[in-house]
Amino acid sequence: MERFTASSSRSATRADRFLKDPSPRVYLDYAGFAPVDPRVVAVMRPFLEGGVGNPSAIHSLGNAAREAMEAGRIKVARLIAAPAAGLIFTSGATEANNLAVKGVALRAAERGGHVVASMIEHISVLNPCRDLEKRGFGVTYLPVDREGRVDPDELRRAIRPETVLISVMAANIEIGTVQPMAELGKIARKHGIPLHVDGVGAVGRLPLSVQEMGIDLLTLSSNDLYGPPGVGALWVRAGVKLLPQILGGGQEQGYRSGTENLPAIVGMGVAAELVRTEWLGETARLARLRDRLLTGLLDTLPECRLTGSRTHRLPHHASVCLRAVKADGVLLELDLNGVAASSGSACASKTLEPSHVLRAIGSDPEEQEGSLCFTLGRWTTASDIDAVLGLLPAVVSRLRAFSPKALPATAS
Repeated sequence: MERFTASSSRSATRADRFLKDPSPRVYLDYAGFAPVDPRVVAVMRPFLEGGVGNPSAIHSLGNAAREAMEAGRIKVARLIAAPAAGLIFTSGATEANNLAVKGVALRAAERGGHVVASMIEHISVLNPCRDLEKRGFGVTYLPVDREGRVDPDELRRAIRPETVLISVMAANIEIGTVQPMAELGKIARKHGIPLHVDGVGAVGRLPLSVQEMGIDLLTLSSNDLYGPPGVGALWVRAGVKLLPQILGGGQEQGYRSGTENLPAIVGMGVAAELVRTEWLGETARLARLRDRLLTGLLDTLPECRLTGSRTHRLPHHASVCLRAVKADGVLLELDLNGVAASSGSACASKTLEPSHVLRAIGSDPEEQEGSLCFTLGRWTTASDIDAVLGLLPAVVSRLRAFSPKALPATAS
């Protein structure tokens, strides 16, 4: 992956030292943060350096800013084969998920008070659902099978006359499983219930058409497209009504007040256009590397089990659970040897609670402690995969030697 350098007159921080470090690193945490593509940065630069106005201003600079913003909106919408008029820019996917779940439910409260969501949704969907429960809404959390897939029949059984929203993510970023969205969309449409899809893990990696899949609201994240962090979007089908969650000047059709982050929106548009034109070949390349990594992990690591589906899986995602070893220790050892990976969702790790996703698919506590997640990206190479496979068996073996759970049963 291309290295970026940083310079500063102040004393070097840990981050500065890392950025200046010329040693190669293997980065396999693209789901946590995807490096911004230099081609995106190049287009964003003039918008960061000045000479551009507020998109709401009526002078010529404001007009130019508004045109640039609308061009970004068209590019992002084109990625999901959707009308650009329905795209609302937000500060990120978390805000978009909150706007979708609470916005639809609270606006429709007079018609009903019931929401359906899967048990493995991102916490930015689950926590708004819990907030709705405090307000008197009923929420049905759909179970998933051992691979993390929602059974469409479970959705059919969960729907009630008062159901006002269904929210199911397209793919889970912790275990990589892809949901049967087309079938779920048909069920939602048959019952006339809006379907919200958190598309963060899937958009740009899987063919995702809001029209073909019956999606009414779709959450997107810029950074997961190799665009800048701090911007996301919610696409809303015409006719679906929302209650705004941020009030102010009425920007973004009144659904999301606040001056738009123009440089980031421009960057997200460029990133979306690059993904749209390059995704097919890139997806095939990443799927080959993913299979190489998964096969190597399962073949070389004793007591190693795949999490998620092997067939219905994101092309860039490899996740496993190890017994008799804790993921934190493995990740620290990998980091010391120049490899960055994760144990699941970076947002969920802030709670310090066991993974709700792994619990939902039936993993026991020991497996949950040994959860490893490797997410590949635009700059991942075959040599990166080989480096991990060459390093990990020795790391796991060494850590297991110090684990009480790895001792023979006769030991006291």
